[in-house]
Amino acid sequence: MIQKEMPIIEVAQKHPEVLPVFQKYGLGCLGCIAAQFETLEQGLNAHGIDVNKFLEDANKALKN
Repeated sequence: MIQKEMPIIEVAQKHPEVLPVFQKYGLGCLGCIAAQFETLEQGLNAHGIDVNKFLEDANKALKN
């Protein structure tokens, strides 16, 4: 399960099936240096994205 405390880069590397969710929200996080040290919550808040909605979509992607 993906959680808001997880580092962005860890989510992307361990769960590539979630990458389309990043794209859906217009996030190019993987090319950003901040992805190396920011949590999902920090990155999503910086972009004004609803953390809970993103997590809901990301965890759905894991199940499919």
